[in-house]
Amino acid sequence: MKKELQLQLTPEEAYNEEVFQNTVLKRLGLASENQEIIARQVKRSIDARGRQVKVNVTAEVFFKEKPTPFLTSPKAYQNVSNKESIIIVGAGPAGLFAALRAIELGVKPIIIERGKDVRSRRRDIAAINKDHIVNPESNYCFGEGGAGTYSDGKLYTRSKKRGDIRRIMEILVAHGATEEILVDAHPHIGTNKLPKLVAELRESILQAGGQVLFETKVVDFILESNAIKGVITAEGERIFGKGVILATGHSARDIFHLLHHKKILIEAKPFALGVRIEHAQNLIDRIQYHCAVDRGPYLPASSYSLVHQTTYEGKQRGVFSFCMCPGGFIVPAATSPGEIVVNGMSPSRRDSKFANSGMVVAVELEDLPQYQKYGPLAAMMFQAEVEQKAWKLGGESQTAPAQRMADFTQKRLSKDLLETSYQPGLLSVDMYEVLPDFIAQRLKQGLLAFGQKMKGYLTNDAQIIGVESRTSSPVRIPRDKESFEHPIIKGLYPCAEGAGYAGGIVSAAMDGERCAEKLIEKVFG
Repeated sequence: MKKELQLQLTPEEAYNEEVFQNTVLKRLGLASENQEIIARQVKRSIDARGRQVKVNVTAEVFFKEKPTPFLTSPKAYQNVSNKESIIIVGAGPAGLFAALRAIELGVKPIIIERGKDVRSRRRDIAAINKDHIVNPESNYCFGEGGAGTYSDGKLYTRSKKRGDIRRIMEILVAHGATEEILVDAHPHIGTNKLPKLVAELRESILQAGGQVLFETKVVDFILESNAIKGVITAEGERIFGKGVILATGHSARDIFHLLHHKKILIEAKPFALGVRIEHAQNLIDRIQYHCAVDRGPYLPASSYSLVHQTTYEGKQRGVFSFCMCPGGFIVPAATSPGEIVVNGMSPSRRDSKFANSGMVVAVELEDLPQYQKYGPLAAMMFQAEVEQKAWKLGGESQTAPAQRMADFTQKRLSKDLLETSYQPGLLSVDMYEVLPDFIAQRLKQGLLAFGQKMKGYLTNDAQIIGVESRTSSPVRIPRDKESFEHPIIKGLYPCAEGAGYAGGIVSAAMDGERCAEKLIEKVFG
């Protein structure tokens, strides 16, 4: 027999397994030595709104029976090595999950990835951090697993319209993720564990007869009568398939230039731009958990989510936190020499002494009148210019421009900077010189408002580091709402973040699956 309980627990009761089991027995009025009852958490979320932090838990209690497995045996993928092929450009979560879904539907995927396999990427990432060398084909954004692999691994998404979130999570668990991601309200794998998981996903694709081509860059499309027949690589190889899923991520500017050059319909898209803010994790814990010293041994590193509507020159725009990384690090996410881009990541234990978050300002196309000459690439060119300016002001290396937070709001150059998790180092700079005026002024308004919402948040014991500019794609590749196919180029399926249709690992994975389904339904019936 199984019974479901709704519980509100202390952190120790929720996160200490032995205490949890005993707590459930007490709630049921049973003796603590009862060996015939097993309790299991199936949903868990932290409620820190009151002075005492509580954890809301949905638990299943099994009486005189073994708990049913969270996950049935992973599905054995059929062999598709001799089946018809589709092409998937990009081996991020969208590309990998599109490939697995294609295999399930009996079609052979050919994944083409400009970067290296997930293990080989490490050397190039180390070179950015230590030697300030940016490999434009292999970095924090490009390579197997995409941008999420080495820049956090958060799995939380509000996007339910694209597909089955639980299905994505179960596939991840089947390939090595912990079952905790099926339980926590804000699941997270961690950048230290994601590479192995990504490699396991690739292994499933290869064992089923799919192909994965690394260090293979798509430089052109094979088009016939407004239909895409395949792609051409930098080595001149022509690869044909029954359709092309374009899952290149939000930083593949060469693909956006190629689409524009080929006169394939694309559109400029609003995005957001700002900075990373770094606090001591202990400070955020004390604010969020209302604790005097530290959060204790059971609570995870705390996070926050902030948003404020600002008005500048008569226009309203949002300022909001983005990709908050508790117990994490700030990393250099440039994809070309001559630019500074910062992003955040957290290891699985979230045990760094730093907390960081993007703090960004919404950018609408009407904010960029001087860039309209670039047509659909307007927002992208604006984004690139800000990154290049940050590089120059940071000393023309991966050293990032930075300023203490209170100094920024008071327009005062910081005499010195704080210790940081950002390995390439920081340089004290007036961030009003780095950021466009309409961004800087709105950011100042937002930080002052957040200081009122979270007492202690606005402090000179925190610093802003620039620039956080790759929040989402500045270009949208249009597609039909029903078929997902490009409205003009038949057989082309724009997918996930790079096309403007997703915003993270899970939503990208779901979009990849849907694109594979739509393509295969159209081509193979």
